Amino acid sequence: MKTAVVSDIHGNLDALEAVLADIRTQGVDRIYCLGDVVGYGPNPRECVDIVRQFDLCILGNHDQAALFDPEGFSHGAEQAIFWTRRQLETGESEEETLSRWHFLCGLPRTHTEDNFLFVHGSARNPLCEYVFPEDIYNPKKLEKIFSLIPNVCLQGHTHVPGVFYESAQFISPKDFENSTYQFNGEKVMINVGSVGQPRDGDPRSCYVIVDGKSVEFRRVEYPIEKVADKIRDIDDLDDSQGDRLFEGH
Repeated sequence: MKTAVVSDIHGNLDALEAVLADIRTQGVDRIYCLGDVVGYGPNPRECVDIVRQFDLCILGNHDQAALFDPEGFSHGAEQAIFWTRRQLETGESEEETLSRWHFLCGLPRTHTEDNFLFVHGSARNPLCEYVFPEDIYNPKKLEKIFSLIPNVCLQGHTHVPGVFYESAQFISPKDFENSTYQFNGEKVMINVGSVGQPRDGDPRSCYVIVDGKSVEFRRVEYPIEKVADKIRDIDDLDDSQGDRLFEGH
């Protein structure tokens, strides 16, 4: 069974639509999302409506912040999440508005299938813990996280795709042949990257396709200028949230 795994859409409808168009060409059986459907971007309602049709969605920290109050957010991210909440509180009908809130309220923090764990942040703190490439220099942190992983953990949150090995190594997708990691039984954490706001220096959307043998990292172009213009037209969204899309940072 082939599974497309996306994460960190962040209200970027144009990026999500481009990724879904690519997914439709790949013979995928199901689509999973690792959270942060909303936040930063200009189309939270539309993104929620699409993602709730997926086979699985995990709760992200921005999704939770839309439900409750943001904690530890930058000013721009906090401003965006309050704007996002107002968008989710309005809609074409009360029924649609309530269905979106019910969807977000029902999202799980983790999901396990056989030896695969799906989270937003990390196995240790599924909602909020960042695992950055530089954490290979913090072996105690990685050791504690890996002790909680059955075999493979798929995660997002940092917007930086790649594979963490239990031996405290991090390999970027571009360093794998055909951007594909082959499973070999070793414990790994796989960051699937971000659909709506990549931060690895590549502005293209990133997602992965997982089967029983490998994980393929895929990059997809989308109309960044269009999204940036939408953000600029919304007073409550900081222009920087659109500007950063061009550089992938």
